[in-house]
Amino acid sequence: MQKRTIRPGRPAGVTTYESAPALAFGQAVRAARLAQGIAQDEFAGLAGIARSHMGKIERGEHMPTLALILKISLALKISSAELMTATERNLYLQGDA
Repeated sequence: MQKRTIRPGRPAGVTTYESAPALAFGQAVRAARLAQGIAQDEFAGLAGIARSHMGKIERGEHMPTLALILKISLALKISSAELMTATERNLYLQGDA
């Protein structure tokens, strides 16, 4: 029996991007940022993320990695669990719409 080789990445034509969770997360980040009165460019600097990338995250155009979620929650001075709770609430609200 031959051992299968592991190939990095996903198979061609397969996407893992789901817009609803990305949008819900972006809404949670934006709401928390605005509640603290922080401008997007200032916040991106605090999180160590390019401002344009932060804009894509907030608009739901990019699904952040776990490492990025942790950087964002640290910059917001809230736990990642709080951020995920807000994301889940936003997903629930999207489902009702």
